[in-house]
Amino acid sequence: MSQLSYLSGFGNEFASEDPRCPGALPEGQNSPQKCPYGLYAEQVSGSAFTCPRTSNKRSWLYRIVPSVKHHPFKPYTQTFGDIVSKWLEEPNPNQMRWSPFKLPDKGEKVDFVDGLNTVCGAGEVLSRNGIAVHIYTCNIGMQKKAFYNADGDFLFVPQQGTLTIKTEFGSLQVQPNEICVIPHGIRFAIDVTEESRGYILEVYGVHFQLPDLGPIGANGLANPRDFLTPVACYEQINEDYEIVSKYQGKLFSAQQDHSPFDVVAWHGNYAPYKYDLSKFMVINAVKFDHADPSIFTVLTAQSTRPGVAIADFVIFPPRWSVQEKTFRPPYYHRNCMSEFMGIITGSYEAKAGSKPGSATLHSMMTPHGPDAVTFEGASNAELKPAYLASGCQAFMFESSLSMSLTKWGNETCEVVDGEYYKCWEGLKANFDPNWKPEASLSAK
Repeated sequence: MSQLSYLSGFGNEFASEDPRCPGALPEGQNSPQKCPYGLYAEQVSGSAFTCPRTSNKRSWLYRIVPSVKHHPFKPYTQTFGDIVSKWLEEPNPNQMRWSPFKLPDKGEKVDFVDGLNTVCGAGEVLSRNGIAVHIYTCNIGMQKKAFYNADGDFLFVPQQGTLTIKTEFGSLQVQPNEICVIPHGIRFAIDVTEESRGYILEVYGVHFQLPDLGPIGANGLANPRDFLTPVACYEQINEDYEIVSKYQGKLFSAQQDHSPFDVVAWHGNYAPYKYDLSKFMVINAVKFDHADPSIFTVLTAQSTRPGVAIADFVIFPPRWSVQEKTFRPPYYHRNCMSEFMGIITGSYEAKAGSKPGSATLHSMMTPHGPDAVTFEGASNAELKPAYLASGCQAFMFESSLSMSLTKWGNETCEVVDGEYYKCWEGLKANFDPNWKPEASLSAK
């Protein structure tokens, strides 16, 4: 694919028309009696009509054929994946670790839809309150097939392989160390040229937004200008297409006689976007102790409780560590939030031997922290300025909801590390009741 063009900004009021059809956007109104070029006007609402302007999401699409023209939906059966929205009835409070999730076998041809599996989640889709974590693995592109999620937003975190994502709004190319958000209801198709694997965070009923900066000020973390939205680029293909819908946690498909990517022009503030994680402006402690990992939040999906997220997307990027008299790795922790972590590249600084494509889940109030090897090394290291996580990019999906596993995540994925707990077994009691403050400190 030739170099793609994008619109810059987060949540902007965008307007785009395919340069092959200048003037395709109606002037001064949204739904004229006759649209330019004989197009159909179609609104996509991402929020209730009456939401405040600050949270109101909608776009107008001007397309060759309206999306309502299709045959009835019927249940869709995946060939490789297992996407669900029902969680195990028996809870599992243990620390969980997965080895790198398996790619399709060499003889199998698996596209994005057929290679989508659910690991864990919380809440439920009917009330539109909850989240799900999925893993995708695929080795071929979607052929005359499009997908949309009627349950929530998808946040893609590619780990291996570049994704070319064709959407109704235009195309995006998303590489490892970039992310992409496809909002609720937007149709898309994914093409790949190699074995591909990645993580998806799904949120029901809310949308991702930039975190407030508070005393940080006007600039920092993920800057709005670095988010990129596609430009209109239509195709007119009058051939059979399969439309796959994720609806109430299950998959359905319908046939239609034309491409769903026939939008000639669009305007609004409800559209897909991507972001390059290397552009994140990292903030860190420069004297002693740790700032909490919330300072690494890229995007958040807020609940109705102020400051409490249904889901945060957090990264642990390469950065300088300069704290004095401080244990520099992440502290030992019990959290009222659930933490799902994955690794895009490299090995996570607090877990020796962690690998790209793997994951961990530390559930609500389940203890976690550095392994024994990391603790011993950091407790005795010379505290000089050090560049952390060089060549590594780890991330976390954090949620105020108590996440539960699926059968695939707990068993049939066949990559659960049943010996994860052993990484802490080397921790020993270092308590010395006869310890005395150093003479230099006593003198002070």
